[in-house]
Order: sequence, then C-alpha cells, then structure tokens
Amino acid sequence: MGHTIIEKIVQQNTGLSSVSAGDIVTVNVDRVMIHDIFIPFVAEKFEEMGFQKLWDPDKIVLIYDHLVPASVTDDVRHWKIGDAFAKKYGLTHVHRSDGICHQLMTEAGYVKPANIVFGTDSHTTTYGAVGAFSSGIGYTEMASILGTGTMWIKVPETIKVTINGNLRPNVTSKDIILRLIGDLGADGATYRSLEFTGDTIASMSIASRMTIANMAIEAGAKCALFTPDQKTADYCNMELTEKEKQLYGDSDAVYCKEITYHAEDFVPVMACPSQVDNIHNVAEIEGTPIDQVFIGSCTNGRLEDLEMAASVLKDKKVSPFVKLIITPASRKIYQDALKNGTLSILAEAGAIITHPSCGLCCGRAGGILSNGERVVATNNRNFLGRMGTSKVEIYLASPLTAATCALTGKITVPSCQ
Repeated sequence: MGHTIIEKIVQQNTGLSSVSAGDIVTVNVDRVMIHDIFIPFVAEKFEEMGFQKLWDPDKIVLIYDHLVPASVTDDVRHWKIGDAFAKKYGLTHVHRSDGICHQLMTEAGYVKPANIVFGTDSHTTTYGAVGAFSSGIGYTEMASILGTGTMWIKVPETIKVTINGNLRPNVTSKDIILRLIGDLGADGATYRSLEFTGDTIASMSIASRMTIANMAIEAGAKCALFTPDQKTADYCNMELTEKEKQLYGDSDAVYCKEITYHAEDFVPVMACPSQVDNIHNVAEIEGTPIDQVFIGSCTNGRLEDLEMAASVLKDKKVSPFVKLIITPASRKIYQDALKNGTLSILAEAGAIITHPSCGLCCGRAGGILSNGERVVATNNRNFLGRMGTSKVEIYLASPLTAATCALTGKITVPSCQ
C-alpha cells in the first residue's frame, strides 16, 4: 500500500518501516520557532520542568514580530525575557525586527523539505509550502521540545486536493484557499493533512503556495503539504535529494477525502464578517463601501503580493477617505520592493508603508479600527475584535482584490486584464 506525503515525512524521520494515519509516534524535531508573544511562557515552563540546557541551541529560532514596535508598555517585558533566555541558554538565531516569523523561517533557510518543525503559532503550517511537516503547538509542548528535541504526534489522515487548469487573471492562490475553507468549513480538516497536487499547483510560485499552506489551519488542518520541486530547490538554495523528490502522494495511498477543482471555475472571493469560512463571491457584495485596506501579514505580505497591488495602483490614487496600509512580511521583502520600485508606486498612490511585522493582522498596532468601520485585508482571520473593536467588519481577500477596493473605495471585483 502506498503512502501520503505526511506519512513519508514521518517515516523518513523516525526510520520506521511503515507509517499509517492514526499511528502515534515520537519524531525527532528538526527546528522550532518561538515568537515574542509566547517566549515568557515558554521560558517559565522550560525551567519549571527542570531542564538546565537546550537540546540544540542552533535548532531554535526566536523571532520578535507581533509586538514590534511596542504598542503597550508590557510588550517590552516580553523582549527582556526573550533576550535574557537567549543569553542564558546560548540561542544563536534571534530576529528582533527582521519580519514575520513564518516568512523568516523559510526565507532565512531554517526550514527545508522533509523537515519536521513546530512553532508557537497556529500558522506554522506555512512551511508545508516547501514540503515540510510544520504545525503550531502550545508553550508547554514547546518547552518539552527545547529540553528533549522530540515530540509525539498522531499521524494525520490526509485530504487530497487536486487542482488542474489555468486560473483567471484576477484569481490568485488566496481565492483558492478561501474557496476551499468555505467548502470544507472551519472544522472540516481538523487534525488532518491537506495535500495539494495538480498542474495548477505545480505552476504556482513558492509565495503562492505559502499563502495556501498558511491558511490551512483555518479549516482546522494539522498541516498542509506540497511536493518539493525545482522551484522549492531554488527557493531553499539547495539540491533536492532522492528522498525529498519522493515526497508525493502515491497513486495507491489512502486518503480520507479527495477534492478536485478545475482552475477555470475559481473566481475572486472574500471571507465575510466574522468567520473565515463565510465565503462569498466578490461580485455578490460589490459596491459595499469600505474605510481601510490592509495588505500584508504572513499570508500575503510577500513581494509578489506587493507587486500585485502596485500593478493595480500604478499611476492612480487611493480613493479619498480610504486608508491603505502596506506591511511587507520581512526586511528583505521591504528592501526588494524598494529596489524594484514597487514601494514607490504604492507610496505615490497614497499608501501608508510600515515596517515589516505582523502589524494590523494581530490588532496590536499599525491601523486598528473603531466602531462601524469596514476593512478589506489580506491576512488570515476576520474574527470579531481582531483589528479593533468588536463592531469592526473585516473582509479577507487577495492582494489583487484588496488593492482594487482601495482604488474604488468600495468592494470591487478586480479586473481580468
């Protein structure tokens, strides 16, 4: 009997002769990520457990991104505890203002195909875009890994998602994952692996795959996996081994569900207030007035996302009374967008360009809203109170759709040209 991608990754990691969905196994962790919100709790729990040294300081990455720069005085406490922990235990990888954790983990080369990675954030699923099993965990589990380098898991069942064909010019990977979440429901993939395949997927950039993997958790998925290919190798600056090239679902693998889409059937969609699976075609709600647009986050703050927005806004102006906030996902993306003129186009259009961070996505700083305001955003969640008060309406969309809305001042279907 064949195997799914997740089964192959776990099998390679553990050395077991065969692994099947439902098996409970102990895996050897290749890398972990802790961000600034959780470091105080991880540090406290680590010492409470009696550990006196890290299993491998080089495999631990500490990233300050949610609280940068400080928006309340208590934020500084998180940095001080993080810095003290890094110094005491010899952490070698600490990023204090380089961007969002999920962007940096692959961009900086910490995650490779076939790796098993855990992070103190639910959107750790992002790294599945390069063929890694990555998932979010709590601070108690993280503290245990810091001391032992191991973690027990139940091997997830897999939902296979096949997409073939060519997307319309105004449709992006964000529209695909939103549509899938709408079809599955917010709990439709709970503790399951989403495995993506098909020629539409093969033609996507790594950035587009990251958008899909990032939002897999919004359907409850434990992970989202893509087969490593030459694009993966180029992005990760490596040559794929034969084992890494074998990370695809076998034809006789066992799936708990299979879903097939034709790319031509996708249209621009939005997640409407206030649930991520409340999906509607943009055309159904076109004309709804908006107050703000946010383009950024670990979902859609990459260079191709900013370039999409710039293609819409070039030689044009943001609609009067609409605030457009652009937040690059990393310092490198910021610099690349600056060098190629993307940021100039956005600035000339009237955008507010912020430092690389989580920003408005987590509602800490960078554009929070008040009662009765409506925002179109490219991040991954639209829960009540996430970007300000509970009376703020959050619509999730692709960068192409979001930029179009900023231009018109209302929810608008992006052009097909």
